[in-house]
Amino acid sequence: MKTPVIPKTYAQWHHCITVECGITLTRSFAEERLALWSNPGADETRRFEQLYGQDHLTRVRQWFARALEQPPQQA
Repeated sequence: MKTPVIPKTYAQWHHCITVECGITLTRSFAEERLALWSNPGADETRRFEQLYGQDHLTRVRQWFARALEQPPQQA
């Protein structure tokens, strides 16, 4: 299953991160991303928002928070 360029659902996003990008979605990775993208003053956060918009940034933060509620994956 190839996900859309910009995932619209948690399942699409999770597949994109873990399968297509080959990233292990560890607790520390999710916490780092969530902390960064919760900081509106961070350069990376501003770039992300400029590229993908505030709505997608909000969804991605929600998906990382949801990932933290899932059973942890090993690094």
